[in-house]
This record gives sequence, C-alpha cells and structure tokens, in this order.
Amino acid sequence: MITKIKGRYVIGFTGEDHEIITDGEVVYEGNSILYVGKHYEGPVDHTEDVGNGVIMPGFIDLNALGDIDHDIIHREVYRSLKSSLNPSQEYFRKGTHELMTPEDEAFKSLYAYVQLIRNGVTTAMPITSTYYKKWADTYEEEEAGVHHAAKLGLRLYTSPSYQCGMNVVRPDGSMTVEFDEEAGQRGLESAVSFIKKYDGAYNGLIRGALLPERIETQTEEVLLKTKAYAEELDCPIKLHAAQGAFEYQYIKEKTGKSPIEYLNSLGFLSEKVGIPHCYVLKGTKWTDDPGNDLEILEKTKTTAIYCPIIIGRGGRYLDSFKRYRDCNINIALGTDTFPPDFFQNVRVASMYSQMVEGCAEGSTYADVYRAITLGGAKMLGRDDLGRLCKGAKADMIVVNLDSFHMGALDDPIRTMFLCGSGCDVTMSIIDGKTVMKDREIAGVDLQELKAKAQEYYDRMKKGYLERDYRHLPEEELFRPSFPVR
Repeated sequence: MITKIKGRYVIGFTGEDHEIITDGEVVYEGNSILYVGKHYEGPVDHTEDVGNGVIMPGFIDLNALGDIDHDIIHREVYRSLKSSLNPSQEYFRKGTHELMTPEDEAFKSLYAYVQLIRNGVTTAMPITSTYYKKWADTYEEEEAGVHHAAKLGLRLYTSPSYQCGMNVVRPDGSMTVEFDEEAGQRGLESAVSFIKKYDGAYNGLIRGALLPERIETQTEEVLLKTKAYAEELDCPIKLHAAQGAFEYQYIKEKTGKSPIEYLNSLGFLSEKVGIPHCYVLKGTKWTDDPGNDLEILEKTKTTAIYCPIIIGRGGRYLDSFKRYRDCNINIALGTDTFPPDFFQNVRVASMYSQMVEGCAEGSTYADVYRAITLGGAKMLGRDDLGRLCKGAKADMIVVNLDSFHMGALDDPIRTMFLCGSGCDVTMSIIDGKTVMKDREIAGVDLQELKAKAQEYYDRMKKGYLERDYRHLPEEELFRPSFPVR
C-alpha cells in the first residue's frame, strides 16, 4: 500500500540537515519513504490529512526507561537521607533477592514502552534500574520486553543488562562496590546469546545492543570482552560513565585515570559506543583535574548521550551542549525517566546551554532537536532513521498545533518545543505501521496498565526499607512534601 500523509508542516531532510516544508507531504510504501515534498504526482492508495500539525521524524531515545520509574523517590531527598536509598553492604552480603515476580518483571516493559510511544519515541535503547533488583536484567524479562515492543510496534535496540558489582553503602554511610565477577561474566554471555537469537527479529524492528551497567560495577576483563563481542556481533554498546562524583573518584583511585581516560586506555571507545550522562569530565566545571576528556571523545568519535531532565533534577547539567558540539562530539539524547518527554528535555538542554554560554548560537531548540534525531541515528550507524527523506524508514510522528496551550503559531520548531509536550503527539508511524492514532494504541487499556504499574511501584518502594543500612522508619525515609493527615 502507498500512503500519503500531509499537513501544515513537514520536517524534511536535505541530505545534510533538516528543513521546514510548508503544506508538505510524506509518501511511503511498506516501511520505506518514497517522497517528501509538496506535490506528489504518483498514485496513492490512502491519504491522511493531519491538518494543522507537524509531520516529523520520530524521536530516538538512547537511554529510554524500560521499567517503572523510581526517580520520584530519589528527588528532593535531603542530604542526610541519600545514602539510605542505596542497597546496604549488609543486605548484599546476606544475599539479595528479587522483590518482584517474573510476571511483574515481564509486565514493566509493556507499561514503559507504551509511555515511550505516547511521547513520540519511535526508536528506543532501554535502561532498567538495579536499585531494587537482585542483580541486573534477566534473560526472561528482556525477552518479554522484545515481544511487547514488537506487538506495540516500537523499534528497539536491546539485550539483558549485566554487571560484575553493585554500589552499596557501608555501615558508616560511605559508598563502595561489592563484586560478584562470575555473575558479570554470566550476564555478558547471556546478553550475547540474546543478541544472536533476536537481532533482526520481527522484520528488523528488534536489533541487538550490549548494555553493561555502570562503569564502576564492571571488571576490566568484562569491559574488554564486551568490546570484542560488540565487534564480532557488529552491534552498539551503551555504558553509563562520567555521571557522578562517587564513580569518578572510585575509578580515579582504582586506575589513576578519569573514567573516560580509563575507557580510552582499554581501546573501548569508538563511534559505536554511547556514554549516557557523560558530563563529569576533565576539562569541564565538574572536576579540577588537569586534562581534557572532550578531546578523547572527539578523537574516538564516541557519542555522549545527554539526559537533561534526569541530571537537571539533581542540579547538574552538561558543560555545555554547545561546547560538546563545537568539539565535534556527537550528541544523542535520552529521557531516562518518566515522563519520557523530549519536549521538556529539549527546553531544558537549550536553557542550560544558553545559561553557560550566554548566547543562543549553538544552543537552540533546533540544535538539540538534531541530537534526538540525527545524533541518535549516527550512534546507531543508521542513515535511514532520524530523518524524513526518500529511502529512509517510515518512522514519523505528528504533533498537533491546534491546542490552546500552543499559543500563537510561529516557527514550528520553536512553537512546539517552547509550548508543547509529549501529550501533543497525536500519531506515531513506525516502520510504516500506524502504532498510535489520536493518542490511542490498539489493544492497550491505559487504565489497566496504570493500576498494575501502581501496584508494582508500591511494592518496589517498600523494598527500600529492607535495604536501608540504617533501617529508618517509612515516615522518615520517605519525607512527604507537607504533613499528611
């Protein structure tokens, strides 16, 4: 079937950059785009007119939350309580256990992936929390996630995450890492088996990616094996690093290097590696150590995956978005939390960068929008994603401009990212299939999902009480905003 979708604006692609096409059209057949422009002359089987809307490439989320968000527990926590939210050394040594049933863990990705689609994400590389888990992802829960993604129509880069250690709190309240190296090795091998089975599944909608957890919870051997396997499997790697003071100091004391210097010394970094957060770097305001990690990222062509909202909630930011781009570092974006709203993330990233730089140049909404489309596609090695042009995959979303809160319409990019939100995404087409229309996803009962997610969250929250090294009472650990009666 040949389908034409037309609207007030289309964000097309010139071959070098995005462009704005007024009264534009996108024509696609199957999962491939045939035409982007103003007047398609060929025959079509179906025409969709979205009226006063923007037809644009869907968002590529390279740090997409794949479970039920715990971040609301960790926000606005007073300094005296922060260490109580991490698992204690005592808890780790007596034997951690799963709080959730296999059915719970199979459900969580369905809830998360529905959230992503409703916020305009068409390609996702998921992350799940280890705060409340026995260890990292299991093969079975990630397998369930693959089937959920395929049923919903979401494009996914994934495999089970793995780690050789866990960040824990000593009895005195200080942080350290406790290791189980054999578990890390088993996790890596499980991820490799998973990729061999599922890479290319569901007509190419599912692709493999190696997803080791935080750098400080990995051994050098597992990092080197991860790199070797990624080259063998021809898949990307995502590794959280340069994301906090504890991690930076831990790696520095262990290796004498910054996290980025350490990874570079292993030959780990490359154009197929993405580093979420990636802001505690030599050469930025976040450390006084001499050196320049930005030069390493540029030289190795490593992607920095910036997550503006999640680190901004903790009072941190990239120093700065413009500076990274001026250093020719590829930047992609991730949401890493609920809501997975890229409109919020674009606003915050632009605002922080302009606060650092004192000017709009290099820090505009358009600059950040490139990161959630072209930047993400570049890290994945996909010149058929993140753009609307002939030959690209038919992955696109529609943003409605009619809502009253959009205000007076000006430049469509500025209007959307100044006034809009993920709730303004009214249609999503992925791989040529309409997976959401008028905010509805076929076969999905949102109220049922929400009720199940609340049950999951309530049990997850109770688990913090067991893992707290001080065993504080619930009313003290979870401080309400105001007294509750």
